[in-house]
Amino acid sequence: MSDRVLVAENLGKTYPLPKGELRVFEGLGFELERGELAAIMGASGVGKTTFLNLLGALDRPSEGRVLLDGEDLFAGTDREVASVRNRKIGFVFQVFHLLPEFTSLENVSFPLMIRGVPKKEAFLKARDILEEVSLEDKAHSRPSQLSGGEQQRVAIARALVSEPRLLLADEPTGNLDSKTGEKVLRLVLDLHERRGLSSILVTHNEKIARYCHKVYMMEAGELKLLSSRPS
Repeated sequence: MSDRVLVAENLGKTYPLPKGELRVFEGLGFELERGELAAIMGASGVGKTTFLNLLGALDRPSEGRVLLDGEDLFAGTDREVASVRNRKIGFVFQVFHLLPEFTSLENVSFPLMIRGVPKKEAFLKARDILEEVSLEDKAHSRPSQLSGGEQQRVAIARALVSEPRLLLADEPTGNLDSKTGEKVLRLVLDLHERRGLSSILVTHNEKIARYCHKVYMMEAGELKLLSSRPS
């Protein structure tokens, strides 16, 4: 079995405009090995989030392909792509995207229930992972009753409840103060190790990048490897 969990080949993304088109990037290549933690850095608006969305099948590329465990992510229908995304990929965003009318337990359990897991089983798994992120006492709290750091921990729990192979995090500490952000970062790093994840973090924070096995810089439509160490 290949040690490459994720491979992007000649990846490009273009958006139509009223006159012409906007080409964000083209011909990008990327590989993520099993157990690896990679950081992607770059200025705002350079295309980092767009790139992450393509790697995670939230958006389809204009050209090229993405292989997850050797299979083309976009070979199937939108429904099939969504099923793979639900089972194999976990997302953490800068904005928490928690549903305000639902409790932490309900928010975390949603990915499982969307897949068809019975509610009782989904709640049991959600409780387990809330305990893992030290929020078991907030299971019945709604997002408005939680601090920013607690909301992000709920979002991390939701990302991991399906036991994904791949974790994608887009500025996971960007909406938090430095002290809270440090705690969330350490939680992500700890979960990456304990769960044997393969992870990509988009970040502006050079301190976060120092914890990663590989650091890439996205600039002028190109992705350059800045540093690498064994995973």
